[in-house]
Amino acid sequence: MKLSNLIRNPLIAAALGAVTIAVPAGALYLAGATRAVATTAATTSAATTSAATTGAATTSAAAASPATAAPAVSGPLTMLPDFSTMVQKYGPAVVNISVISKVSTSWNSQGDENSDDNSDNTGDGNPFGPNSPFAPFFRGLPFQMPKPQPMRGEGSGFIIHPDGVIMTNAHVVNGASEVTVRLTDRREYTAKVVGVDPKSDIAILRIPAKDLPTVRIGDSRGLKVGEWVLAIGAPFGFENSATAGIVSAKGRTLDSGYVPFIQTDVPINPGNSGGPLFNMRGEVVGINSQIYSRSGGYMGVSFSIPIDVAMQVGQQLQTTGHVTRGKLGVVIQPVTQGLADSFGLPQPQGALVSSVEKGGPAERAGIESGDVILKLNGAPLKDSSELPVQIAAITPGTNVQLEIWRNHATREVTVKLGTVADKPTAASAGPHQEGGKLGLAVRPLTAEEQRGANTKGGLVVERASGPAAEAGIQPGDVVLAANGSPVYNAEELRSAVEKSKGHVALLIQRGDSRLFVPVRVG
Repeated sequence: MKLSNLIRNPLIAAALGAVTIAVPAGALYLAGATRAVATTAATTSAATTSAATTGAATTSAAAASPATAAPAVSGPLTMLPDFSTMVQKYGPAVVNISVISKVSTSWNSQGDENSDDNSDNTGDGNPFGPNSPFAPFFRGLPFQMPKPQPMRGEGSGFIIHPDGVIMTNAHVVNGASEVTVRLTDRREYTAKVVGVDPKSDIAILRIPAKDLPTVRIGDSRGLKVGEWVLAIGAPFGFENSATAGIVSAKGRTLDSGYVPFIQTDVPINPGNSGGPLFNMRGEVVGINSQIYSRSGGYMGVSFSIPIDVAMQVGQQLQTTGHVTRGKLGVVIQPVTQGLADSFGLPQPQGALVSSVEKGGPAERAGIESGDVILKLNGAPLKDSSELPVQIAAITPGTNVQLEIWRNHATREVTVKLGTVADKPTAASAGPHQEGGKLGLAVRPLTAEEQRGANTKGGLVVERASGPAAEAGIQPGDVVLAANGSPVYNAEELRSAVEKSKGHVALLIQRGDSRLFVPVRVG
């Protein structure tokens, strides 16, 4: 059949037309695919060239295409830490501590604590005081204040030895008449308080148990600001609760000055005290101790005792039951820029000696007020807060080398450290005596305490309640005078109070500072 006749056939003509259209379309598709492959190859090749060539290729590609590339990541992606394994492994070594403190306070007719003034046995039981407007209603009536209920508290701790040795905060168990330790498997034990050190806020307990899970002790000196940390404890009694955050700062000095606290933003609340602070390696690097708060609850600032300090104190408590600390015998203050300029220091550093204890180790070595201690045993002191921490950690009787700045020049001084004397408790110093309507339990200073406080006479406050506590007087304060007259015994203090109208001005020594405190007496 001729070609012309085939074309005239409708079916054959339609088939030829479809083929004619399909061939160019296929060619176009293949051409596009070829260009895509070429573009990909060119892009890959451009990525391996020099930085200048890459920049030019990128600019050309951006001009040719309206598409926007994803932004480049400036650094490696970091996943949030997962503490689940750590909690599962070390959580059983964290314990809950419950304490009961029995208040032995009895009340007499004037509302004073343990007073012996009720010698007339009249039974005038006025709980509001003899000068209150309600006094006439109570004359001749036997009145007994209800006995205070036992005070209960809770805290946390962690097992440092499988034979039942537990570390916690001193303020959790100090003064407790009964201490109960509860493990995560619900077993409970009555604990023995081996030793308490209020200055560092460390206490050691022991329970009659064996083969207990323990934590792994780390090195707090290796902590870095910004590092993740984990706390396990019992906030508000919710046992074995885990909270996490980062290290905010190191070397914070609070209260006694003997502890360089670790500051974190880990949520810590009542009940967390005494619990461990872990690093990311599962090592205990601190003991959760305090929070800074205006509300009484967590506000983003928490403080932990470095485990290095805690273990040093804990070892002494287990060995001797008490802690000894080195003593230099100076009062220091920070060196500001203005002080550095005044003393001719190149930069503000070290610890400025504001006063020297008479007859103390520093005075015997020739240190004077106005000296700036720059180095301790060759190590520079960047801040004044470092000095008491380091001195306290040195064994008393040890010779230390100090580099001091005096008269625009440095000099070396060797000092033999003394011992920081712990004030004896009321039990070891004999029965306390009350300060009448003030609500103070006081006792005379021992000869050693008088030398340490650089004073003659005075009364140590063993307990403060009522008007004295409201005025801010605390246990450990020394009452030197009342209304300008020195006091040497409780009778003199009581007499001064009885002669006062409205308020009595007490001269108080707290540490190395003295201040007058007005106390309302009627």
